[in-house]
Amino acid sequence: MSTESRKTVLITGASKGIGAATAREYAARGWNVALVARSNELIADLAGEIGPQAIAIPCDVTRFWEMEAAVKAVVTSFGSLDVLINNAGVIEPIGAIADMNPDDWGKVIDINVKGVFNGARAVLPVMLAAGGGSILTVSSGAATNPLEGWSHYCSSKAAVAMFTRCLDVEYRTQGIRALGLSPGTVRTQMQDQIRESGINPVSQMDPAMHVPPEWPAKALFWLSGSDSDDLIGTEVALRDNSIRRRVGLIE
Repeated sequence: MSTESRKTVLITGASKGIGAATAREYAARGWNVALVARSNELIADLAGEIGPQAIAIPCDVTRFWEMEAAVKAVVTSFGSLDVLINNAGVIEPIGAIADMNPDDWGKVIDINVKGVFNGARAVLPVMLAAGGGSILTVSSGAATNPLEGWSHYCSSKAAVAMFTRCLDVEYRTQGIRALGLSPGTVRTQMQDQIRESGINPVSQMDPAMHVPPEWPAKALFWLSGSDSDDLIGTEVALRDNSIRRRVGLIE
């Protein structure tokens, strides 16, 4: 199969963790994969690992013009863009509101919220012209559960959960499938940062309780297909065993 005849996914925050695992999952399923992240070297290495069906695009998701240029590069390379995965997200620095540097708090909002808007805004013209597409956003249980030290993260995830619903209201009838995935706690570098902070109960969790990044990767691939159409416009919780069964993670 030529790269032009494959379906194409663009993944932000693709250099590590859930993003890298998701890139490998889609590539293994025969898709073209566009890797977007600020870390040029890491995504270049991952693209080299995957092969000619992958391209690495250094990009800061907080800058719309960079995200727009990334989308144009994807369409030029592969001829289409079927799925966007808004995965880029940060949680540091963790700390109390009264102690938080306002600029640091704002940077988390820029990446976690504005980055999601910029991604959606950049792909929508392409997807609408093609008759549809999927916009999947990695959310969190923090969207509905306030946690000490995470005011920026909780606020940002609540915002993107509502943004998914707004996307659905505005564009479902035009073929846009907007969904959020709340993956639960995942064995990634972010969990290392949380554990090192020692703040709130999540930092005290047994690391063995965290799921591997391959689980949300498989869930995201499943969400990009028609089997999940009944969930469009919602936040899907991977902690839910019925969802895990539908994805094929458990029996």
